[in-house]
Amino acid sequence: MIDEQLVARVEKAVRAAADDEVMPRWRRLAAHEVSVKAGPHDLVTVADRAAERRLTEELVRLLPGSVVVGEEAVHEDPTVYGALAGDAPVWIVDPIDGTRQFVRGEPGFCVLVALVHRGRPLASWTYAPAREQLAYARRGAGATLNGRPLRSGAPRADKVLEVAASHPDFTTDDQKRALSGLWADGVAPRACGSAGLEYLAVARGLLDAVAFSWELAWDHAAGLLLVTEAGGSHLTLADRPFDIAGGNALPFTAARDEATARRVLALLTGPTPDGAA
Repeated sequence: MIDEQLVARVEKAVRAAADDEVMPRWRRLAAHEVSVKAGPHDLVTVADRAAERRLTEELVRLLPGSVVVGEEAVHEDPTVYGALAGDAPVWIVDPIDGTRQFVRGEPGFCVLVALVHRGRPLASWTYAPAREQLAYARRGAGATLNGRPLRSGAPRADKVLEVAASHPDFTTDDQKRALSGLWADGVAPRACGSAGLEYLAVARGLLDAVAFSWELAWDHAAGLLLVTEAGGSHLTLADRPFDIAGGNALPFTAARDEATARRVLALLTGPTPDGAA
């Protein structure tokens, strides 16, 4: 299904969508070009919609018989999400991951594309155009950043773990309680930004782990494959790898190595410490 020609063409399509539809609007958005979806922090822009349309058309053309599950398409028609359970190859698209940062004119956003078949991530592309970074992963073949191999490595045994967790603006009280075990000795938790860029930081060994309380495929598919192919690991509360198709026991973690993933998982499943946030 995947050959070098397809990989090159997808990369070209991802770059073109960002360069033509996203970057010309960065720091140039008018007020009427930004809308609110589910809540005050859940934003969508004309750039999100244009980039997803562009990618949807191009990716289906590149792989006949495939379908697209995109964030904005699912917002308009939730039944689109059901394609993840089908037999057709699925392109999972987040046209701008980190829309809030994009709207603010900050560089911390990216375009995420993953190819999944029957629940198995096969390849992923993470493109941060404002940072000129493109990360690629292919199942069983490793991960790269701007063409150079990525290895997540393992944190030192005495190192305080740096963990990016679901942002408080996007979590319910129950989800905050589920993540509260991270506020413990030996851990330095912080609110996450763009999920895709946090996964990239884990794959690069710049961040020890992430812990998330939601399972929307477009936020996680590309990054989880990137982390895995860089040598990392991911686990849900059921002590199982995260399933892109859904039904996961949440929250879950992805980390630089399995030992770190298990350490974070123990914090998420353990008793809530006094004074936890």
